[in-house]
Amino acid sequence: MTQPVVASTRGELADVLAEARRSGSRIALVPTMGALHEGHASLMARARAEVGTDGRVVASIFVNPLQFGAGEDLDRYPRTLDADLKLCEREGVDVVFAPALDGVYPGGEPLVTVSPGPLAEVLEGQVRPGHFRGVLTVVAKLFGLVRPDLAVFGQKDYQQLALIRRMVRDLCLGIEIMGAETVREPDGLALSSRNRYLDADQRQAAVALSRALVAAQAHASYGVPAARWAAMSVLRAEPGLDVDYLALTAPDLGEAPEVGEGRILVAARVGTTRLIDNMPITFERSVQKAGTPVGSTTSERSS
Repeated sequence: MTQPVVASTRGELADVLAEARRSGSRIALVPTMGALHEGHASLMARARAEVGTDGRVVASIFVNPLQFGAGEDLDRYPRTLDADLKLCEREGVDVVFAPALDGVYPGGEPLVTVSPGPLAEVLEGQVRPGHFRGVLTVVAKLFGLVRPDLAVFGQKDYQQLALIRRMVRDLCLGIEIMGAETVREPDGLALSSRNRYLDADQRQAAVALSRALVAAQAHASYGVPAARWAAMSVLRAEPGLDVDYLALTAPDLGEAPEVGEGRILVAARVGTTRLIDNMPITFERSVQKAGTPVGSTTSERSS
């Protein structure tokens, strides 16, 4: 294994990528906030598979303050650069861009940012106002600094993935956006850098998120209301969860279809830790399962 080149400034990043551009090598970017785990490793492996051995894989490690709201976990978000570099080396990453704050935001918070539009006002955007403005702004800056041919993001942050795809399309950025499958623990819990905050009891409670999604999938042949009821039954039975939302949608996060492909998304707090998850779902027909309560909306919240 070859150690990746670590670039901590814009100039160093430009210098290390200059040869790749001269030779015409394809460049893949994997943006991260660090605290890397096997889910991130799968993104790097996907990036390598796409660009081949002659391409260059760039991973960025930057905890972006612009996407954290008041009272969120910016200060305690894990910073594990040494361990992150070892994982990047294991996965064959060529370049790690690990800038300081002023390397991304010289002069402080930018005056010009990316407005994410109405899709950013629902689900995560409703719970975390301004979050996606910060996400899209830093991703756009990384795209400008790295100038990749493609970028790989995890599907666990499904709304983020949808918004990045929309930004690239609407702003004609010419970058291929790839969504990689969520990596899970054997019991179904989606890998997340925030899982390390959970104690043993909270870790057990957190598995209810994925169990709820699987329950919805199992009832989707009976229609949207039945799938929602099945998921909420699992979530409500777990006293360790404080549910922010459960939503059944179309793949583009529009209204869920009566028949066809969709997405189910959930967010909940376990102790002081906020977790999200989602899965694909296929609605086969809108016939109510006997004895199943029918709801009137595609999203439910627990207060």
